[in-house]
This record gives sequence, structure tokens and C-alpha cells, in this order.
Amino acid sequence: MLRIDPYVIMAWILFGALFPISYYWLKNAYNIFIKKDYSNVALKGGNPPNNPKKWAPFSGLLNLLAGIAIVWAIIGALPFGFVYPFYKWTGIAGVTIWFKIFGEYILKTHAHPFWDNKKKKSKSK
Repeated sequence: MLRIDPYVIMAWILFGALFPISYYWLKNAYNIFIKKDYSNVALKGGNPPNNPKKWAPFSGLLNLLAGIAIVWAIIGALPFGFVYPFYKWTGIAGVTIWFKIFGEYILKTHAHPFWDNKKKKSKSK
């Protein structure tokens, strides 16, 4: 008998969400490294930094590593082998998602330093 409880439902939601997440992150890495499209690099408020090409390798590497880690978690959770137990593939996925969120935040704050805005305002007065 199949037991459906909130933990099983959340696991299936997480597993289903890993596919579009990995596609999006690997597509971003492809766009940055292969197509040289820097339009999604270190956006802050929808605006790119002054020199997105400078920050592109960091953003591309972050997207590539996070995408590979999510694909690794997907492979570890596939039903035909259960390479990893539940706690391991969910741990890989969760840590990777948080790593990506914090990494993008750090990259964004370095690409858009707040002290540049203060210098521009003081020079214009």
C-alpha cells in the first residue's frame, strides 16, 4: 500500500522542481560561456552592472556548478536505482539551491557596489 503523507508530497514537489531549475541554470551557463550573452549577469533590480563581461566568468561558473550539482541530485534520486537515499539527494539539492541563492547575492552586491552611487551623487552636487 502506497502511503501518501506530506513528506512524500514535498519530496515529489522538490524532485519535480529540480528539472526546470537545472535546465535554467545550465542554459544560463551556456548563454554566458558559449553564446557570450551577458544580459543575465549579476542583475540588481533588473539592471546589469557597468561591466557585465568582468562578472560573466563568475556567474557562468556559479550557474554551471549549481546545474551540475542539481543534475547529480536528480541522477541520485531516480527511481530505477535509488543511488542515494532520500536524505542525501534532498540534502544535495537543498544545499545547492541555497548556495546558488547566496552566490548570486554576493556576486550582485560586488558587481553593484553601493559606494559608487555615493561618489556619483557627491560629484554631481
